Amino acid sequence: MDYKLNGLRALVSGSSRGLGLATATLLAKEGAVVTINGRNAAHLEQAATQIEQVSGRKPYPIVADVSQKDEPERVVEKAVEKMGGLDLLATNAGGPPSGRFEDFDDEKWQAAFELCLMVHVRFIRAALPHLRKSKAPSVLTFTSYSAKQPIPNLVLSNSLRAGVLGLTKSLALEYGAQGIRFNSILPAWTETERVVDLMKARAQINSTTPAEEIQKQSRESPFGRMGSVEEFAQAAVFLLSPVSSYITGVMLTVDGGMYKATI
Repeated sequence: MDYKLNGLRALVSGSSRGLGLATATLLAKEGAVVTINGRNAAHLEQAATQIEQVSGRKPYPIVADVSQKDEPERVVEKAVEKMGGLDLLATNAGGPPSGRFEDFDDEKWQAAFELCLMVHVRFIRAALPHLRKSKAPSVLTFTSYSAKQPIPNLVLSNSLRAGVLGLTKSLALEYGAQGIRFNSILPAWTETERVVDLMKARAQINSTTPAEEIQKQSRESPFGRMGSVEEFAQAAVFLLSPVSSYITGVMLTVDGGMYKATI
């Protein structure tokens, strides 16, 4: 499928591994100029090498902890400087710690708020002046199906990711007249490093093994398995691309049927 991405300039935050890396990789393979971001310089350089090997295009890596207030703006400006502009923005960040309501004090709630909601706000705010100059501006917020169907032991994520859905829908309505599209993608359980960590935490609580927890969770899907990062990336790149030019304000679950509601 031709996503019509050739020459478009994309920034994917939180892209040194997992869902962000898979999305950045496919964007590069489809011809986009890509900037990637992560906190760990070594991991980010490894990701850049991996993307270049499979796509033939070397991305621009920018090291930053985007949960810090001023970093999203710096990353956007640096990306624009390197790429000469910005057409596509995918906002992604790591998830907050697992736990139950009484496990978290105000400080932990505030840290989760910065990571799960304000990262998106700050990236989008910084990117808007540049997206207005694009012929195909598109923003995709990475959230989770937990925003629609709460996941046990993930109260921080369940609560705050729902706010990103409200933000995304609001911006789709507010900026549609300017031709800027806003969509959100809501993955369910996907084979990433973070999911492995969550399964380890569950195994400790349930006195099981991570493998047993993965098998148990996989049964929630009619397919009997978790998704792959490549399957997620296909959906993410479609929503970002000009191919989906009449799609905005959509909250797309990529969940293998794990989300059970009809709406």
